[in-house]
Amino acid sequence: MSRRAVVIGAGLAGLLAAAALTDAVDEVLVLERDELPEGPEHRRGLPQGRHAHLLMAGGMAAMEELVPGARLRKDLLAAGAHEISLGRDMLALTPDGWFRRWRHEGPQMITCTRALLDWTVRQAVLDNTGVEIRTGQVVGLLGNDRRVRGVRVTADGVDTDLDADFVVDASGRGSRVLKWLDSLGISGIEEKTVDAGLVNATRIYRMPPGAERFPLTVLQADPYASRPGRSGMVLPIEGDRWMVSLAGTRGGEPPADPDAFLRYTLDLPDPIVGRLISGAEPLTEVRIGRSTSNVRRHVEKARQWPDGFVVLGDALATFNPAYGQGMSVAAFEAQVLADEVRRGGPDGSGVARRVQRGVARSVEAAWTVAVSQDVWYPGTRSGRPSVAERLTTGYSRRLTGAATGSYAAASALWDVTSMTAGPGRLLRPGAVLAAIAGSPLRPLTGPPLTSAERNILRGLDRTGVAGG
Repeated sequence: MSRRAVVIGAGLAGLLAAAALTDAVDEVLVLERDELPEGPEHRRGLPQGRHAHLLMAGGMAAMEELVPGARLRKDLLAAGAHEISLGRDMLALTPDGWFRRWRHEGPQMITCTRALLDWTVRQAVLDNTGVEIRTGQVVGLLGNDRRVRGVRVTADGVDTDLDADFVVDASGRGSRVLKWLDSLGISGIEEKTVDAGLVNATRIYRMPPGAERFPLTVLQADPYASRPGRSGMVLPIEGDRWMVSLAGTRGGEPPADPDAFLRYTLDLPDPIVGRLISGAEPLTEVRIGRSTSNVRRHVEKARQWPDGFVVLGDALATFNPAYGQGMSVAAFEAQVLADEVRRGGPDGSGVARRVQRGVARSVEAAWTVAVSQDVWYPGTRSGRPSVAERLTTGYSRRLTGAATGSYAAASALWDVTSMTAGPGRLLRPGAVLAAIAGSPLRPLTGPPLTSAERNILRGLDRTGVAGG
């Protein structure tokens, strides 16, 4: 008898989950309520889709492992995405000073629009697996508190029961999974929210001629200054464009007005973002995004969990997008799903619970990174620094300060940021010794630009603001 898996949601998490299931069942159906674009275009149902996304090296490796035969990295680069070395191709101002640029590349990340990334992953999954995508909105689960046996789908005003041996909810942050579980008799699942009130404001610019190799520029927010966090970045994307994304926590939100947008960039700890874009041609209006809170559903702690059902992606946990973790975590979750279903089968007893407990490890690591910083911003809701977070913050700040002039400290941070290593990397002897010793070099007084990059900046600057 053939076996079927149903995945709810055709976003990144859903498609990766579908790919993870293809070897374990005969049929994988992905149900998506919204019409998907027929190309790399923005789609409904993705609140942060128009804002900055960074695909870290760990996430890229996991995605390529999940879709054998695909050439995701090569396809993205061929479509105009950029590959950025964290150690060499990036200007980064942290609360503790400018990072240096090193001859060693360090891990790399991919920068492009979320639309291009989603389209490339979707095509790779469809071209290299037997996954099928259908239009339909899931309105409930079939089964009981011991096993989920399918979903109820609404399409064209008609409800249909669709049987399945395995169901994955990857329907995003708007998931109704707690209501669905409650209807099966499973309740009491803990849900946590930590909301710094972060608002994103993003505008696309034409990349000025001659600036094609200008480094990705990031001005990080300072969670520890007892005032709203404010940040900005300029990152290269496909189509010879710059994506300029500003972010501010509650009380420091960036504006939608174009003139105020520029003024906001000039008020950041360094005016470099404003100086760059003052001489660049804008291609869009300023777009605002507000769905940025950290939300976590602790389904792994449920006293009872039904076989044949798992929750992944934003339906399980969302993170402040400022930390660039969500897409990579979704890929890691899909890897856990693939491993557990391969070992125990889609209908094996306890497989779904093992998946939820397994993916909780990646979620916990990303949650800790995001929340341990967001809790420090004034006005953050449902979050205050715990004793453990105060200790963690003290150490991480010391390591970050050391990383402004220590390659050993910087490489430890790159490995964790790129998600090629877990937080334990920061506690290895080399990183600890670097944190204790501090930076052996004097702090930089400005961004570490080459003479050619300095000339590009000066040629673009229309602000009259003094700087490097």
